[in-house]
Amino acid sequence: MGLTRVPGLLFGGDYNPEQWPEEVWAEDVGLMAEAGVNLVTVAVFSWSRLETAPGVYDFGWLDRILDLLHAHGIAVDLATATATPPPWLVRRHPEIRPVDAAGTRLEFGSRQGYCPSSPVFRAATVRLARAMAERYRDHPALVMWHVGNEYADHTAECFCEESARDFRRWLQHRYRTLDGLNDAWGTSCWGQHYTDWTQPAPPRKAPGPVNPAQLLDWRRFSSDALLACFEAERAVLKEVTPDLPVTTNFMSILRDLDYWKWAAAEDFVSDDAYPDPADPRAHLKAALSYDLMRSLKRRPWLLLESAPGAVSWRRVNVPKEPGVMRLHSLQALAHGSDGAMFFQWRQARYGPEKFHSALLPHGGTDTRQWRETLALGADLRRLAGVAGGTTRAEVALLLDWDSWWGLEAPESLPSDRLRLHELLLSWYAPLHARGIAVDLAPPDRDLSGYRLVIAPNLYLCTPEQAAALAAFPGELVVGPFSGVVDTADRVHPGGAPGPLRELLGLRVEEPWPIPDGVTREIVTTDGTALTVRTWSEWLTLDDARAVAHHRGGPLDGRPAVTRRTRPDGGAVRYLGCLPEDPAPLLAEALAAAGVTGLDLPAGVEACRRGRHLFLLNHGTEPATVRLPGPGTDLLTGRPLSGSVSLAPRDVVVLKTEPKP
Repeated sequence: MGLTRVPGLLFGGDYNPEQWPEEVWAEDVGLMAEAGVNLVTVAVFSWSRLETAPGVYDFGWLDRILDLLHAHGIAVDLATATATPPPWLVRRHPEIRPVDAAGTRLEFGSRQGYCPSSPVFRAATVRLARAMAERYRDHPALVMWHVGNEYADHTAECFCEESARDFRRWLQHRYRTLDGLNDAWGTSCWGQHYTDWTQPAPPRKAPGPVNPAQLLDWRRFSSDALLACFEAERAVLKEVTPDLPVTTNFMSILRDLDYWKWAAAEDFVSDDAYPDPADPRAHLKAALSYDLMRSLKRRPWLLLESAPGAVSWRRVNVPKEPGVMRLHSLQALAHGSDGAMFFQWRQARYGPEKFHSALLPHGGTDTRQWRETLALGADLRRLAGVAGGTTRAEVALLLDWDSWWGLEAPESLPSDRLRLHELLLSWYAPLHARGIAVDLAPPDRDLSGYRLVIAPNLYLCTPEQAAALAAFPGELVVGPFSGVVDTADRVHPGGAPGPLRELLGLRVEEPWPIPDGVTREIVTTDGTALTVRTWSEWLTLDDARAVAHHRGGPLDGRPAVTRRTRPDGGAVRYLGCLPEDPAPLLAEALAAAGVTGLDLPAGVEACRRGRHLFLLNHGTEPATVRLPGPGTDLLTGRPLSGSVSLAPRDVVVLKTEPKP
């Protein structure tokens, strides 16, 4: 069975019937059926319409729309409607409104206007979730639950007194004693030693830099506080409807939430993705995000929101040119999604999202957008056999949220120019360009199934993580500024690379950031010159061997990239710098690992999912791709062999024959 009991691939979007007169509903569901829609998300922001006063419910309109959808064969992803508290709750309990780091309590009038730690808010969400579950537990349209919406989009943290109390409880559970807290936070620095549990507080706006260990724990706590909101509702839903899957929509690669922990609490992963049509790297960023979604539970996931055309929240909201909606949707399928869902079904006439595109636009059915909606629905029916397919990757990129939060702490590091998302992309891009499948993985996962593991950065690295990397038998690449601090953001004894020193065979005497606007050069042992920016390090080698040196500048002649061969086989490479293009260095590691890719034209993406090879042309020029073997294009029914020509924005989904 797939993610839900709906067969094939899922297609539809967020539907807001409460924004329209009931006479419009029949037209909506008729058009949904025409387009092949088989799933819609309902009631995401409907709390104020469903619970009009404490414990007073008006489910009549929701009953009628669910009945109507079911009568037309359309399943429902039913939200618990708790994404935004209603006005009556906010006015009765103004203390649930979130407070920013400067102490300003934010007003009602947008969305996500709540303190995640508020017991009043949490109790109200659980009460509504229970009422929804008990009312609709047997409704035939209901196939899955949707809790909240885009957690941490607007309210990632709250600095109110309730949050402070919750933070202190979290700290007491983590450290047990004040001595443990003072030791972890290094409070002897700048006179911050705590003598009572009433004294620790959130990292509110202060006269100068805030304790980075305090900030790190605050990030952990804030992610956990929102997760507790999700888990409280999930527990009720599982009690009442134990067989229905529960999810919440992620926001691609989001720094604020530790998605490894969050994914463990979901039945399946779902994601909202909005690639910017004006960004030439949008497809690359989307592919990396999708591979994370596939990797979180190592199984298919669901693209729960995307834009048919323009969004409404960028400074300039560029529409998608003809064919791009299809291209972006099929890219998600290629990377493991079992459907293509959108925000929104019918384009709103009012509110902040009235100019956000929809499957059914303001202009109705005599529009380019509607014709593309119909065409995509037909394509997804042709690709029904893709559902449930998996991807086997031989390469893994390591991603750890604790390390990410530490790396990007403000005002406490040698440079604030190291950004983990960009570091991930710099290694992902050359792999993506060769059609090499990539998983993302936490550093403490069993990595033995991979041939090559790349850690773009592990600023925070524990002895246990270092041991896991040392036990990995394949080729390993470690990026700069790794192994610097422990779980409390304390520099490891002896400095970097801390617990990685024996594995890497070197030590970092000094980080040597490169000023903005300045480039340096390194040269490999075979004479290849590479440009580096942003970061470099003064390396001293133990038993590692330099395979590239700095040329010119203050580090002239010193090691820049190293390689250490391990006694049990495999090699470990360390980069004490940031090359603009690491592809030449990566090529050697791929060859040593025995990982091969495809020869692809620029702009063409290749992804294998089960027996299906997706070829997607994100470029503006036609491209010819040599096929690895014969097969049938599921979108056209054409038998293909040898090579195939792809028009701009065109897609081929080649179903290959199983190997004997």
